[in-house]
Amino acid sequence: MSEQMADRQTQVKTCELCPRQCHVDRIISRGYCGEKESVRVARASLHQWEEPCISGESGSGTIFFSGCPLQCVFCQNRDISVDGKGKILNCVQLSELFLRLQEKGAQNINLVTPTHFASQIAIALQTAKSKGLEIPIVYNTSGYERVETLRLLAGLIDIYLPDFKYYDSQLSGRYSNAPDYFKYTSLAIEEMVCQVGTPIFTNTKSGIQIMQRGVIVRHMVMPGHTRDSKAVIKFLHHTFGERIFISILNQYTPMPNLQNYPELNRRVTSREYNKVIDYAIYLGVENAWIQEGNTAKESFIPNFDDVGDFL
Repeated sequence: MSEQMADRQTQVKTCELCPRQCHVDRIISRGYCGEKESVRVARASLHQWEEPCISGESGSGTIFFSGCPLQCVFCQNRDISVDGKGKILNCVQLSELFLRLQEKGAQNINLVTPTHFASQIAIALQTAKSKGLEIPIVYNTSGYERVETLRLLAGLIDIYLPDFKYYDSQLSGRYSNAPDYFKYTSLAIEEMVCQVGTPIFTNTKSGIQIMQRGVIVRHMVMPGHTRDSKAVIKFLHHTFGERIFISILNQYTPMPNLQNYPELNRRVTSREYNKVIDYAIYLGVENAWIQEGNTAKESFIPNFDDVGDFL
């Protein structure tokens, strides 16, 4: 067994990859994330629904991993985060998937919900880079990360794309069973910024700016919780300033099975979203993206019955 393979088995045998640190032996059992050792991929495609600097002209080479360490009650990708859809790939097959996406013109490789497979992804990225993978690698995460796990990926990730869902521990406890969400996510973003530095862009021939390195922090405004959104944006701006970009989302879509959370069973109003945007402007936030129009549509949620063109 190679040293890399031995290290990987050690990391999943008593799993501590995410802040849950559930210590489950994922070689034989499923962790809190719902996954065993084997990497499962639910969908791989050229994705156009990211920020413009990520999707670019040709689309982001998006790989949706099955399972999730956070398990939010309002999850829009529940088919794969909870319900177990996905195809098992070994590290060699995953590296080949990266290369196929690059060959088809992907703007980058976009790893969605990768935390619980971080050690296998690191091996697959090293293999693919040795065979010519050269487009940027995006780590697209809930933000609920351990610094120790992110350091497994140092030098392999070009763009970090974390969520920052909550400031208030009561909200993160109620909706994600993670009252320590702020603690871990704030430390994780600090590590991400240390790894990749300030944002770097290049321009396409048509004038679209494409991110090559940097951190974009996403915050989705939740119905009834504009105060928490303001607290998140204030923290991000005061802590990281122009070292990051902030993407403020209005695409919250109420999903089935929210009967125990009636306050979440509606969309965000224009008034709520505009209050958050106005506050960001008041603070002086300049490096930001906002969404316009009615983006809270289920059509923005990928069809996970369709695995895409690359699996």
